Amino acid sequence: MRTADTILGLIRERGKQGLPLERVYKLLYERDLYLMAYGKIYRNKGAMTHGVTDETPDGISLAKIDAIIEALRYERFQWLPARRTYIRKKNGKKRPLGMPVWTDKLVQEVVRLMLEAYYEPQFSDHSHGFRPGRGPHTALRAIHYQWKGTTWLIEGAISQCFDNLDHELLLNSLQEHLHATRCIKLMRDLFDAGYMEDWTYNDTLSGVPQGGIVSPSLSNILLDKLDTCVENVLIPQYTKGVKRKANPEYKKLMGLSDRLRRQGNAEKAEELSNQAQKLPATVTDDPDFRRLNSVRYADDFSLGFSGPKSEAEAIKQRLKTFLREELKLDLSEEKTLITHARSEAARLLGYEITRMHNDEQRTKRRTTGGSETLCRSVNAQRGLRVPKDVIEAKSQRYSGQEKKAKHRAELLENADYTIILTYQLEYRGIANYYQLAPNLFHLSKLKRIMEISLTKTLAAKHQRPVVKVYKRYGAPRMVQGKKYKGLQASVPREGKSPLVATGGGIPVKRNMEATLEDRPSRLYDNQTELVQRLLAEFCELCGSDKGVEVHHVRAMRKLHEYPGRSKPEWLKRMIALRRKTLVLCKRCHEATEHGLPITWTLIPLKEVKARRKARMTAIRESRMQ
Repeated sequence: MRTADTILGLIRERGKQGLPLERVYKLLYERDLYLMAYGKIYRNKGAMTHGVTDETPDGISLAKIDAIIEALRYERFQWLPARRTYIRKKNGKKRPLGMPVWTDKLVQEVVRLMLEAYYEPQFSDHSHGFRPGRGPHTALRAIHYQWKGTTWLIEGAISQCFDNLDHELLLNSLQEHLHATRCIKLMRDLFDAGYMEDWTYNDTLSGVPQGGIVSPSLSNILLDKLDTCVENVLIPQYTKGVKRKANPEYKKLMGLSDRLRRQGNAEKAEELSNQAQKLPATVTDDPDFRRLNSVRYADDFSLGFSGPKSEAEAIKQRLKTFLREELKLDLSEEKTLITHARSEAARLLGYEITRMHNDEQRTKRRTTGGSETLCRSVNAQRGLRVPKDVIEAKSQRYSGQEKKAKHRAELLENADYTIILTYQLEYRGIANYYQLAPNLFHLSKLKRIMEISLTKTLAAKHQRPVVKVYKRYGAPRMVQGKKYKGLQASVPREGKSPLVATGGGIPVKRNMEATLEDRPSRLYDNQTELVQRLLAEFCELCGSDKGVEVHHVRAMRKLHEYPGRSKPEWLKRMIALRRKTLVLCKRCHEATEHGLPITWTLIPLKEVKARRKARMTAIRESRMQ
């Protein structure tokens, strides 16, 4: 039996060589691909969110996976409509989300794995969204390192991209590389599955559902044509010259300054040097110099252009025409802007992008002769900043309209450990995301508001003054040799060290190498522990090896917040294993689901681990033969 790594490795090689994929539909019969897909998506935050049926990953088994494969083999598999829901956007509008049923999620992930393996080697380096090893930080780093001297920033956003992707264009793009009629039919059926809203069925004439697992990969496949147009047509056309011509006036003044300094007239030389530093070193409107750079993240893109505004307007118009005529998509007029890089700031991925300029700031630079000279190295560099309005918007969650920190009523029912951990994770996420910004220290305002909000939340929960909260939970913390004040709460565990949540102690330090990836760096992962436990095929409570399936809970914290003093045996076992899943036989699963007493003998935890290890060793040996 071929492993998922082997199958995807072969697909990837075909993609690297630009060869078409043939008989790809038969790869959907490989059970190992479904196990890999299951191991990847069962952890997702929305994995337990149901679609138009109540089906969730709870109860998944090898038999169910085999039933899905059998339905695909005989072309009996049918996609169900997605359940449509809405989330509110920043501008007050609502974004539609499509929630597939669990079986469809699993099959979509298998399809996504194969499409990603094949297309990833062919995608443009200018694309950063929903790709392994790439994410918002790689896109922003490309801007920081490659866009020196940019004059105009062309911000672009495709209007309702996911909703307006043309089905025929998508299918044609797939047919160019996938020579598999049944696979194309399967994708067509997915596009035509429709959606349910308020229990009313609606056709999908265009678009792919936001929330669908395969949707980001499909959008990348179609929008790669935009990347190709920019890379092969626009960039060569709007790139010329090795460097800008030197400014004659600047060159003249600096030459005189150097001559006077050699003659010993340092005072006059410095005066001329200061005059020169107020002038640009190069001809800013050099007609023989042009540069165009591009970055795309999903349906948002940004182009940096060095040249006149008239040509920047022409580039924007050509992009608009290409999208409309070739991809049947429209640019959002509200979000597609041309910004002067030095006097204004563009927005991309939550950052402000600008061009820094400061004639007064000088840094030392060593010349070829070994001497040091002062220069304006900050000029023409790209600036990535935390926007002030982002800090204000984040602060409102903890302060409201009065701009005074307040407690969060929705957290009062949670344990102290959970409250502190929630605040810590929220602030860590924001601080980590903005690590590329030199003005990261502006987050200190948000940090202070969050700390006061946290203490007020704990004070409201226990009906005590804030001062006593600091006395009870205050705990100093050493991070990278520096002492921080913080709050700490713990959850005791039988026979083990307690779970500890600590608030504070997150250094606010710029790190240009920080990476926030959309997908793991490795394209193919080994089997997860959960998949290994499922393949072992025995109940982790009673030891039965008949009809095992996986029991899921939404989060580990739900286990520790279980009501009542005495915890059931299945919950104790999940806490001991430190997992939000448990492989059970049907009898134990039914008792767990419905709160029935378990009157039969349970095997010890040590035996569970020993049997799993023995089963997995046997499986590995059989695969090697």
